[in-house]
Amino acid sequence: MSEVETFLDDTPGEVRGVVARDGRFERLIIQREDDPPQHRLGARSVGRVIEADAAFRAAFIDLGCEGPSGFLPLGKGESLRAGEIVEVEVTAERREAKGPALKRLGAGEGKPRLVAPGPDVIERLRYAATGVEPIRGVAAIQASWDAEEEALGSGDVFAEWALDLAVQRTRALIAVDIDYARLPGRDARKGLAQANRQGLNQAARMIRLSGWGGLVAVDLVGTTLDPAQVTEMAKTAFAGDDATVGPLSRFGLLQLTLPWRTRPVEEILNEPAGRRSLATRAIDVVRRLRHGMLCDTATPRFTARCAPDEAAAAAPLVARLGPRATLRADPSVPPGRFVVEED
Repeated sequence: MSEVETFLDDTPGEVRGVVARDGRFERLIIQREDDPPQHRLGARSVGRVIEADAAFRAAFIDLGCEGPSGFLPLGKGESLRAGEIVEVEVTAERREAKGPALKRLGAGEGKPRLVAPGPDVIERLRYAATGVEPIRGVAAIQASWDAEEEALGSGDVFAEWALDLAVQRTRALIAVDIDYARLPGRDARKGLAQANRQGLNQAARMIRLSGWGGLVAVDLVGTTLDPAQVTEMAKTAFAGDDATVGPLSRFGLLQLTLPWRTRPVEEILNEPAGRRSLATRAIDVVRRLRHGMLCDTATPRFTARCAPDEAAAAAPLVARLGPRATLRADPSVPPGRFVVEED
């Protein structure tokens, strides 16, 4: 039986939940206070039809909040007109320039507004690990940092399985490259099968951790593979993810699709160019201050020095940490860097 741990990092400005299974991170849930609640997975809202597009067989919905409008696919025979009021539920959070995907619950009344919020971080942790009490405090902050580092990475070498794995997301698909790391004393024939099985398991885990969906192309090890065996391994690895597994090609390439559900971790944390956003950098300062205060309860004051724009964004959040936390704008500190000092 696998061992499951959950962690809850409740830092001002952002709440993170982490799920670990058998010592490896499986999910990183991030919700920010300034995110529109209408865009959260599972949120129910009353919305107004802005435009109905017959070519896409969909309607764009004003949910009564800032950000892109919702996207509501229409079934065969369904139609909506601009100005109609409908009740909808978020089935996939916004990503890139796309608004949240919606499903229609029925007719609505009144102005666009939130009817019921989607699950918060604690509720999602309970759903992912029923009956497991989340760990908080210093351990939770460290787990959130470690899970973030892996979610933003592109793969790893797993020596215990002689596995060299790369998982990368492009605009079109998620590319998974499974390689056999030849190590002394290993039987290559047995190692190839194990590398493929564990490669699929770890790729599935890393995709969940990053919050990705869409088309997945997996380059397996070897050319004489048993299609039925590979399909079964893939279904086991992605069990619970609603994956649709395609046939194995004669070149050892497996394709499958995963539904989008949540906003990808890198899009929450980074600007489109890949640099950490101002909001992320400000919360980084707050989290580091909080970590220092929890680790050392005797020191009377901790001061963070950071770039002026980051200090301005972080100031109201740092104030919520209490009198032991202070902030100083320092133009000599480069953006994205900060110094925490004990006073």
